[in-house]
Amino acid sequence: MLKPILLVEDDRRDLELTLIALERSQLANDVVVVRDGAQALDYLRRDGEHSGRDVGNPAVILLDLKLPKLTGLEVLKEVRADPLLRSVPVVMLTSSQEEADVVRSYELGVNAYVVKPVIFEQFVTAIAELGIFWAVLNEPPPGSLKSSRRHDA
Repeated sequence: MLKPILLVEDDRRDLELTLIALERSQLANDVVVVRDGAQALDYLRRDGEHSGRDVGNPAVILLDLKLPKLTGLEVLKEVRADPLLRSVPVVMLTSSQEEADVVRSYELGVNAYVVKPVIFEQFVTAIAELGIFWAVLNEPPPGSLKSSRRHDA
């Protein structure tokens, strides 16, 4: 079964653009959407409102840097510190080009750091290539069950 893609994004416009781009890439993976860092950790750890979700990790986490409650860097740090989550690929998907953000992301173990392109078609291409690589070409860690095509968590 295909593992879902976890999309952690609080900005409504960026969320919609990312979902459109993933849809255009024609991936069969489900896309699970959470809107802040705390929800991301709850989903990954199967806590709170996500306690009943299927066992397993996503194929990849697409993680915004600037999030409410916990930042993307805080989520990344928690993911890499958890033995059950540390092997999950994490792609920082952000508008920040600040060198400090890039350096800190890699220090904490991010797999890739992608700056969101401003031009829509470039954004669609970047997301499609990310999705294909991490959800199809990359051999992800074992675990995760298929649910619905897209659902907001």
